[in-house]
Amino acid sequence: MKAALLNDSFPPIIDGVANVVLNYAKILTEKLDTEVIVGTPRYPKAEYTGYPYPVVAYPSVDTTKLVAGYRAGYVMHWPEAQALIDFQPDIIHTHCPAASTLMARIIQNHTGAPIVFTYHTKFDVDIERALGDGLMKKQIIKMMVDNISGCDEVWVVSKGAGENLKSLGYQGECRVVDNGVDFAKGRAEDTLVREVTGQYDLPEEVPVFLFVGRMMKYKGLPVIVDALGALSEKGVDYRMVFVGGGADAKEMQEKVKSLGITLDVVNEDGTVTHTDGVDGKTGRVLFAGAEHDRDRLRAWNTRADLFLFPSVYDTNGIVVREAAACGLASVLIKDSCAAEGITDGRNGYLIEENASSMAAMLTDLATDLEKLHTAGQHAMDEIYISWEDSVRAAHARYEEILLQKREGTLPQRKKQSLDYLIKGAAGISKGTDKLLTLPRTFYETMSDNFREWKEGLPSWGNTNEPE
Repeated sequence: MKAALLNDSFPPIIDGVANVVLNYAKILTEKLDTEVIVGTPRYPKAEYTGYPYPVVAYPSVDTTKLVAGYRAGYVMHWPEAQALIDFQPDIIHTHCPAASTLMARIIQNHTGAPIVFTYHTKFDVDIERALGDGLMKKQIIKMMVDNISGCDEVWVVSKGAGENLKSLGYQGECRVVDNGVDFAKGRAEDTLVREVTGQYDLPEEVPVFLFVGRMMKYKGLPVIVDALGALSEKGVDYRMVFVGGGADAKEMQEKVKSLGITLDVVNEDGTVTHTDGVDGKTGRVLFAGAEHDRDRLRAWNTRADLFLFPSVYDTNGIVVREAAACGLASVLIKDSCAAEGITDGRNGYLIEENASSMAAMLTDLATDLEKLHTAGQHAMDEIYISWEDSVRAAHARYEEILLQKREGTLPQRKKQSLDYLIKGAAGISKGTDKLLTLPRTFYETMSDNFREWKEGLPSWGNTNEPE
């Protein structure tokens, strides 16, 4: 089998969906005799060689200030599109409803390969954050839903994710396909835990709460911080560790300070700055910064006593399963996507979406670490799923889809308005070889048009030419 994996994030950008693509590519290549190619927008100075599969990086425009560090891919640059087409994939799996799915549909026009789309993220939240709640938001959501509807099969990472997608206007069928975890089941070695966490003030008898993820308020960070303020007022002893970087990190640090809670921040050079500007390790709350080393993340999950993830934004919450891999139970919002599979009080804890509910739960749990550790063991035994198991299930479904295609039983998708544009673009690309004999190639002209279009846009990022 030959599979094209497409996503709008890929290293050097590391987020949950980039991690999904990395694990799919690794396991398909190493375990399932599948030839893989990855397509993604190009980031400045990024290195895309050295992977055991080709990575095709197509031009992108800087929208990092608009969409929290992400660039927008430009799929009409034909040399890269042609490279993906020439690979002749049997199946195309796209993980983002924007540029990646447009590229998937262009490839399909040339190859006929079925497209699988996985809905990972509530993209409407990011669109509203960037553009506000107006007409443009509604139009972009409609365009993305139409793009998703143009795929042959739609997967969602949880039942709640499917419900959210349908609330945005998607009317087709959804299949729940669980994401996995690339942590091995089991706690990290004690020596590694001491190496990673030993320099901080984390007494063994004091409960250590942990959050890992992008530092964005819609992940429920204000709920955590306000709950910590309530614990401090009650005199409950605790330590709280935030691992991750993001646009709202500074604001959350200031909020902690405003509540009178002692605070440590790990600087980029590795030094630790205390609330009062004195180097030290006496803060109740630690902002440890971004951590991309998977073993070091395992160490943090092993050292903690309870994982806090009050997010209703996340459609799956891979970090909850990563915590479970290390024997760490989570506090989650009742009826959220991340809480699917959690039995309150057994393999995790469920609260209402407010700080008082979290504070009441943490106050109760802070005095019984043994209870927390028992719930963590249940989480490891009951909600953990490895990436190999997840990708094997996905690969089996690929085979079923390809069989349906050969037998002519693959359900026909509804035509979308973008189909005509994509078909036209695909037709143009077939003549690219002839255009290359002209003084100015087609794609050079398109690049000029793209540059002119970009110059007319609002100042989203820098105004350099497309990377």
